[in-house]
Formats: sequence, C-alpha cells, structure tokens
Amino acid sequence: MKLLVILLFSGLTISCRGNSSYSLPPKLLLVSFDGFRADYLQNYEFPHLQNFIKEGVLVEHVKNVFITKTFPNHYSIVTGLYEESHGIVANSMYDNVTKKHFSDSNDKDPFWWNEAVPIWVTNQLQENRSSAAAMWPGTDVPIHNTTPSYYMNYSSSVSFKERLSKITTWLSNSNPPVTFATLYWEEPDASGHKYGPEDKENMRRVLKEIDDLIGDLVQKLKMLGLWESINVIITSDHGMTQCSENRLINLDHCIDHSNYSLIDLTPVAAILPKINVTEAYDKLKKCNSHMNVYLKEDIPNRFYYQHNDRIQPIILVADEGWTIVLNKSALKLGDHGYDNSLPSMHPFLAAHGPAFHKGYKHSTINIVDIYPMMCYILGLKPHPNNGTFGHTKCLLVDQWCISLPEAIGIVIGALLVLTTLTCLILIMQNRTSVPRPFSRLQLQDDDDDDPLIG
Repeated sequence: MKLLVILLFSGLTISCRGNSSYSLPPKLLLVSFDGFRADYLQNYEFPHLQNFIKEGVLVEHVKNVFITKTFPNHYSIVTGLYEESHGIVANSMYDNVTKKHFSDSNDKDPFWWNEAVPIWVTNQLQENRSSAAAMWPGTDVPIHNTTPSYYMNYSSSVSFKERLSKITTWLSNSNPPVTFATLYWEEPDASGHKYGPEDKENMRRVLKEIDDLIGDLVQKLKMLGLWESINVIITSDHGMTQCSENRLINLDHCIDHSNYSLIDLTPVAAILPKINVTEAYDKLKKCNSHMNVYLKEDIPNRFYYQHNDRIQPIILVADEGWTIVLNKSALKLGDHGYDNSLPSMHPFLAAHGPAFHKGYKHSTINIVDIYPMMCYILGLKPHPNNGTFGHTKCLLVDQWCISLPEAIGIVIGALLVLTTLTCLILIMQNRTSVPRPFSRLQLQDDDDDDPLIG
C-alpha cells in the first residue's frame, strides 16, 4: 500500500512539474545518418555512440513509414505524418494536374512540401526563437514561405566537419537563439548501396568513420559548453538490405514500356499507365512471384499509402532483396524502400540531454512518434499528426512512465491490499458484534442480603 501511494504521489508530482526543470528556452539538435540500419549496433563496434547511449537513451528499432525511402521518412520525422498526409510520397514523384516532376535533384519547389508544416517552421514562429539546418531534406526550401533562419543549400561535397561547424556556431552565437537545429549526413547509406550491408569489411570501415563523426560531434558540443544543456537526438530514415543479380524483376519482360510512364523504379515502382489501367494491372500481376502488384485503391491499409494524388494508379512492391529493373538498369548491391514491417528497413534512435533519462533502453517506437516528442521538449504546440506522444514518454525524465507488466503488477498488488484490508475489517466487525455469553449473577461474599430462596 505504501509503495502504491508513493508511485501515485510521484506521478502526480512529475505531471504537475512539466517542463519547469529545463533551462529556458530548451535546445534540440536532430542528427540523421542516412541508411543506418538498426542492427548495425549489434553487429559492429561503436565506442563513441555506445558512450552516448550509456549516458542517454536508446530505442533499438524505429518503425519507419512506407515507402522506406530518404525524402519521405525525413519529412515524417519532422512532421509526424504518414507519407499520404505530408505529400512527399517518394524520392521521385509526378503530379498529374500540374505536370510537375520531383526528384532528389529537383526538390526546391515549395509545391511539393506545403502539404505539411515541419517543426523548424513551427519553431520559427515562436517568439524570440530561430531554427538552423545543415542539409536536412527540405530545409533549403521556403515551406509556407519560411526557411530556417540559418541553413545550408544542399551539396554532397560539403564535409561533415563543415556542416558540424556551421550548426554548432549557430547554436552558440545567434540572436534570437537557435533552439532547434538539424544535421544530415549521407553515410552509411551511400556505402550500403555500393557494397551491400553484408560486406563486413567495407561496412566496418564506413561505420567506424560514422562513429568517429559522432565522437567529433560530442567533443564539439563539450568544447562549446553546450553538452550538458542541449538535447541531442541521433537517428536515421531507414535501413538497408542485401541485393543480388540473381534476384531481378525485369519489367521489360512483362509489359511494353510504351504502355506506361515509370515515375519511380525500385523496390517500389510507381506506374502511370498510358493504356487501360486494368489491362496494365493484369499484365504486371503475372510478371513475377516476388513482386506484389496493387491498384492504388487496394494498397494495404497498414501502409497508410493511398490517400494522396501523387500516389500513382499502380504500385509494385518487390520482396525483400529483390530489385525491379528495366533492361538497361544498373544494380545496387544494397537497397531500401521495401515493406516497413521488415526489421532490415528499421533505423534506431539514441538521445542524450536534460530531457532524457540516462542509461535507458526501449524496444520500439514509430518514426512519426518523434515529432510530438520533439515538440514537447521544445514547448511547441504540435500540428495535427499521426504520432503518439505516449509512445515516447518512457524516454523523458520528467514523464511518469510504467510498462504494461508493471501496471498489471501494481493493479494486482492494490487489489490484494484492498482485499486484505476488507477481510481484516470484516473480522474486526464480527468480533465486536458477537453477543457476550450469559453468566450467572455473582454475589459478593460480604453481601448482607439473605437469599430469596432458601
């Protein structure tokens, strides 16, 4: 009973306290290492990252959104929305009304991004706050006529060291203060495509470089006196799986290329038919047993990938490790984009700072859950989103959080205590209510009265 009272009291105390323990305004740095597959943490050594985790929190698997590509998932992280809701439905898109095309080299038109409001825009609108970005997808685009106060135009040739230097300078010396910043790096995605995740020798070298960059990041924050006050989230957009020239699905063997426009190729192909949709669907349906073919309206509900005009009439989804190609397509030894239920597609999340517990591990969250958590840390009112703040409460130091087994244990314990107390009360009531047994009147020895009956 005492334990139950303590837990309830501490929960009320924490919930009332809210964000008061944080310095004002709080600062948050969001870092993405593209293509960092979750189980790299178990299969390779990361001394710097593990030290970061030891003093913070780790989410072992982050379930990302379908399709598991770079642009869509980076936008889901900062909006908390599924792709059908935020509108960045692929790395390559086509809008049939405006006839516009989107690609990683043609991504600056706000038209594509304005269906959602990313967190850096929301943060910009807060009084006396600003945002900064080092090449996070979308940050160099005027979304809703707003860019971060400080940002870098995307260029893969700019080193991580230069990006880090810019971000930490803006975090340290800006007026109004930068309270939200993002930092993006292309590895280990580029090497995962080139070598495949099963190439242990090359991936070990690349991942050691990533770990060294994390060491540089921590050291820079410490040198500038930011380490103890800033909240840092390190995560990724997707994982990576091994591909092979023995696992190819050649569309040219199934349907004449003149019968459709190919908007996106592999492993999720977006098909805009030039012939009757049903006819094109029937041809593709027979193409290969290692590829699922969906009419837009039949895409499984669990993908949350139906309700947007940028999703094409026919979607092809290859099985894990299979590649959809045309006759002249080049093969990548590693790829992503597959079903988001596959563990190989999942990234991880690690976080450190005054908002987070120390030495805490959590099994899984959804990638859309990151957004409401970040809004809470920054004290921002989130826009409507598909995330659930409750999924991340256990990561936060000022949130009362118990697991389901703990909750069941507390309920059972409370019932046992109440049952025991009830039994004790009933026993005591029974004792006091039982009539005293009849006893004959006892006369005192010195009683002078004569007995009434001789």
